[in-house]
Amino acid sequence: MLLFTGQADATIDGKSRLAIPAKYRTLLEQAGEPPTWFCMPWPEGYLRLYPASRFERLADAGPDSLTPDADRASLDVAMFSLFEQLEMDTNGRVIIPRDHLALARLGTDVVVVGARNRLEVRDRGSWEAQRLERFQRLGQLAERFEARRPPGT
Repeated sequence: MLLFTGQADATIDGKSRLAIPAKYRTLLEQAGEPPTWFCMPWPEGYLRLYPASRFERLADAGPDSLTPDADRASLDVAMFSLFEQLEMDTNGRVIIPRDHLALARLGTDVVVVGARNRLEVRDRGSWEAQRLERFQRLGQLAERFEARRPPGT
């Protein structure tokens, strides 16, 4: 399993290209993964980038039905219509769809953040401004998460 940690400053150029930071490209290469990402803008104002194999596993994990209930059908359409497959070029860059950048409200200066099974592309100024707040909430978030875990896991 690929485990993405840390963060790296990056820039989205005028052609909507983002160079995936070297430390994340190296992880992908060492795992024998193809240079392919699946990208989706997230409502809170950032992009989620999943390596192809992880995206396919997560996408295939849901129930499969010709007659999903209305909520499942709506969620599938809302999410999968927004995901775009991105191929890294020989310089490790991907072209982010302009509508993704607009929906996520991202400009030029971004930070690429490891988020366990994915990368997130966030506005650098906002990320830095919220750093102390994120750190201070970490203990509370961990406690809430642990409280929801089934016993023995």
